[in-house]
Amino acid sequence: MSWGTELWDQWECIAGHTHKGINFLEQYGHFVKERCQIELDYARGLRRLVKTYLPKKKECEELQFTSVKAFRDAVGETADLAGQHEVISETLSAVVLAEITTLIKEFKEDRKKHLSDGSRVQQQLSQSLQQLEKAKKNYEKAFREAEKAQENYLKADADLHLSRAEVEKQRMNASIKSQQCEDSKNEYANQLQKTNQLQGDHYNTVMPNIFQGLQDLDEKRINNFKNLLKKSVEIERSVFPIINKCLDGIVSAADSIDEKNDSQVVIERYKSGFTPPGDIPFDDLSTPRQNGETTPTVHPPIRQDTIKGTISASKLKKRGGIFGIFGSNKIDAICSLFKLQKILEDFSDLPPNQRKKRIQQRIDDVTTKLHQETAARDGLLKMKEVYEGNPSLGDPMSIMGQLNDSCQRIEKLRADLQRYQAMLEDADIDIPGGGIASGGPSTPNASLARHHSSVLSPHHNGGASPRSSVTSHRTSLSDESLSRSSHSPESGIGLSHNSLPGSDTYDQPDGGDDDNAEFYDAEPLPIIGTCRALYSFEGTSEGSMNMTEGEELSVIELDQGDGWTRVRRTSVFEEGFVPTSYIEMTLYNNC
Repeated sequence: MSWGTELWDQWECIAGHTHKGINFLEQYGHFVKERCQIELDYARGLRRLVKTYLPKKKECEELQFTSVKAFRDAVGETADLAGQHEVISETLSAVVLAEITTLIKEFKEDRKKHLSDGSRVQQQLSQSLQQLEKAKKNYEKAFREAEKAQENYLKADADLHLSRAEVEKQRMNASIKSQQCEDSKNEYANQLQKTNQLQGDHYNTVMPNIFQGLQDLDEKRINNFKNLLKKSVEIERSVFPIINKCLDGIVSAADSIDEKNDSQVVIERYKSGFTPPGDIPFDDLSTPRQNGETTPTVHPPIRQDTIKGTISASKLKKRGGIFGIFGSNKIDAICSLFKLQKILEDFSDLPPNQRKKRIQQRIDDVTTKLHQETAARDGLLKMKEVYEGNPSLGDPMSIMGQLNDSCQRIEKLRADLQRYQAMLEDADIDIPGGGIASGGPSTPNASLARHHSSVLSPHHNGGASPRSSVTSHRTSLSDESLSRSSHSPESGIGLSHNSLPGSDTYDQPDGGDDDNAEFYDAEPLPIIGTCRALYSFEGTSEGSMNMTEGEELSVIELDQGDGWTRVRRTSVFEEGFVPTSYIEMTLYNNC
């Protein structure tokens, strides 16, 4: 069926219908555009979700759990899903939306052309009809005038009173009007023939062709709309295999979860290496006591991980004096953090099993860095050999600085490796059943007590000058200084042999308790400034140190109100107290 034959008289309706059809295609284009934006927003939302829940680097150790690793894999597959939705958005925009835009432009141009042709031929037909109407009116007018002229002539010819000239005049007028009527009739006939021909062509050929063009245009629009719908589906369906792979990946990640393995990981992570405490002995109160002896109350061992240098160790007694009043000032805080870093370098605050694991991790890290640095040094050596063999390629001395730096880094890494290996050996011995400690303490408290005895040393000294109690570095001082235990008023350093490393017990202050015990550092005190001797001083008392006028020394402990400042001579690593009034100090900004 054709619009030209079935809808020959519905020109305005056809024009309106084609206009609505193009508007419908534009509406579909808006739909596709918004669909692309929704897919893109969804992909962005998924990526934000992935970024939020993807494990951070500091959480990488949690990946030992299969459940956490499976979740990370599932999050990664979600990121791939987001990528597929981005593909849908980009393809719809680049293919479907672009084609819709092109089709709309083409359809509008074709419709405009067809409407213009239709308006033109309709105007031609309208003009022909107007000319026909005009010719017909002219013919009617001429016919009436000719008819009237003929009547006037007949009346004049019958009137005997009129002259022959008057009768002839009426005859000539009737003849003229008759001729004019005949001309108008012929013109009307010709115009009628033309109009009929034009009208026939208009309704049978010209307009049907224009209608057919509009019909083809509308059918093309509908067919393209159908193809665009299918193409949109194919675009989305093309990513389904990848989406299915992503979903399969999530299922595989779920299947990889092993609850037994995760339980074992928990054991490996939190196992302390201590053995459970033994049975509490029965205390028979009926057994007679000798010399008024009382039965001590036995409590189950309680784990106490707090040692000097930890946060909770801030309750331990510090040196008295004016700076003790302001224990929270910036100097004490920064210096305490420095001591904390030094003490925790060997992971001594961790249980034996965890300490061994952390040390092994450090050994692995240092070994990896050592291999990398060794490879870099070998590369520099080869480059140096090439430069020496062919100086035109470069100066061998230009890489000596890099080579020296690399060698220094290698030596430092080797020293660190040896230090950590020694720590690992100590950790193996420290685990119950693993060496010397197998016959020692078997409870957390006992192990920590042994650790405290090797790191912390309570001491009581009744001296008041130059200092009643000081912090000492046993591993750096001489055996002679370690053997000193003078309790005279001028005694400056009083260390008990029972506090040496390896001892299982240590001296308790006379009449003292744990809250008032003095704890001493196992690491050297940090340097907090420098000083210059204003006068010479000869240290005659125990704990004091000689100095000469103008000598530069390092300050390691400030005057606490007793008139003495603790200094260090770094050249021979000698420490002691000097009068505060004899020196001029310059403190660092960080202490």
